[in-house]
Amino acid sequence: MAIAFSFTPSSSSSSAISKLDPHRSLLSSPSSSSLLRLRLATTATTTNSLTYQNRHRTPRFLVASTGGGGGGFNGRGSSGGGGGGGGGGDDDHGRGGESDNAEGKNRAEAILVLKEAGRSLESLPKDLAAAIEAGRIPGLVVSRYFELEQSGLIRWLMQFGGFKERLLADDLFLAKVGMECGVGMLTKTAAEYERRRENFFNELEVVFADVVMAVLADFMLVYLPAPTVPLRPALAVNAGRIAKFFHNCPDNAFQVALSGTSYSFLQRLGAIARNGTKLFAVGTASSLVGTAVTNALINAKKAVDKDAADEVENVPIVATSVGYGVYMAVSSNLRYQILAGVVEQRLLEPLLHQHKLLLSAMCFAVRTGNTFLGSLLWVDYARWIGVQKSH
Repeated sequence: MAIAFSFTPSSSSSSAISKLDPHRSLLSSPSSSSLLRLRLATTATTTNSLTYQNRHRTPRFLVASTGGGGGGFNGRGSSGGGGGGGGGGDDDHGRGGESDNAEGKNRAEAILVLKEAGRSLESLPKDLAAAIEAGRIPGLVVSRYFELEQSGLIRWLMQFGGFKERLLADDLFLAKVGMECGVGMLTKTAAEYERRRENFFNELEVVFADVVMAVLADFMLVYLPAPTVPLRPALAVNAGRIAKFFHNCPDNAFQVALSGTSYSFLQRLGAIARNGTKLFAVGTASSLVGTAVTNALINAKKAVDKDAADEVENVPIVATSVGYGVYMAVSSNLRYQILAGVVEQRLLEPLLHQHKLLLSAMCFAVRTGNTFLGSLLWVDYARWIGVQKSH
């Protein structure tokens, strides 16, 4: 917006000034002998300029004013676009302005939800209250928090930051954990029975240990790649660059970013790398326990039955454990990231968000299929690296 004021001497000043009567007290005086013409011209820049010109004086001067989105000239006291961020600055300033706008909108929405619910910031958990004050979460997330805390179990789980972030992002998170662990427990138990047959009940404590480790691994496969609402506070100023980078990465590489939040391509790749590291540790640890227990059982069987010494071979503990850790870090990590961030959050939920029962059934179907696919891929991979033999 550019504003130019031109003063031109005129002999008929009294009649000309009378046309501007509503503004005489602000823009003119009775003794003035100049005609005031106000011209407003819209330009592409956000810099306001005032140009003073007098016909009796040839020099001109430019008075620069502050940038911004149009002040109060629209009659509504708003800031217009408001997010342009420093006028003709670079893209970083523009993005900063848009971010400020989004944060302000989020904060206003959240405060409105709090007022409607008759709640105050002090009544909320500290991390959630800090996120609202910083404008990092919209009002929809606050509404979901109030809905979720109606359940005693979920209210207890939301005392833990990781569960809170995942439940606020997906109200079916617990159902998906139950699906995954339930399917994993059934398939693992069936596999144990197929392997042991008549000795199944005699070796029940070993079967129990194997199933528990499998269920824990399934839980981590759901928990780690699940989309989240980021409530974590910023790291200390003296934190290292690598720590800050991974701290700002999403939990799911494909998750939808909230209003006022954005993730770069590198940050999304960082989410895959970070979760891959965690799943490698989980897979290696669970396999170590499982193979150690299996080998102990095999050795006990060999001690009792000498004929079984040639029939059954010990499982290579280190090779199998590291191999399974790599499998979870690569195959399982990518499959569950795509399942949670693309198939469920971006495809199924927008289509079926008003039909929770149907959405749950579809999630159960795709997760069961993913578990079956994972079992097939593990067998092929284990044979490829030589930890299992094909017969």
